[in-house]
Amino acid sequence: MQPVKINGIDYTFSTGKHNQLQKAVIEEFAPRFAPFSACLYVGDTTKKDLVKDVKKLKSLGFEITLHDKLPDVVLYREDKDWIYFIECVTSVGPVNPKRIIEITEMTSNVKSGKIFVTAFLDMNTAKKFIQDIAWETEIWVAESPEHMIHMNGDKFLGPR
Repeated sequence: MQPVKINGIDYTFSTGKHNQLQKAVIEEFAPRFAPFSACLYVGDTTKKDLVKDVKKLKSLGFEITLHDKLPDVVLYREDKDWIYFIECVTSVGPVNPKRIIEITEMTSNVKSGKIFVTAFLDMNTAKKFIQDIAWETEIWVAESPEHMIHMNGDKFLGPR
């Protein structure tokens, strides 16, 4: 088991690369690129809805049904009113154009700024998916946590 503190509460992720990456997103990405954010959703490979703040998600305009597939990690930064949709990729599932459409449709009533991030454990894995990642999104690699790759030429991290 992998201990992780989410919103000030101790949890454990089951073992595995995907959960290792989710832990890195919460412990390394969030403090650097989403400071003071709250985790509204994160699943575990064995417990899908490990953290799911339904009340806050609904207050932001989410209409969540059983058929919706939230990204692996959803963070909310209240001071900027930004929501970070983060896909943790170890073998499948980067933020590609199709995924942007799915998330956008699922969050059509959400007025907060939307930031899309694909996270990887290492650059070798990122290289396998680079051609699939949507423009105007971000790439974060856990092995170099202080850097991001911006798939957006005119600005850095911010809503679409």
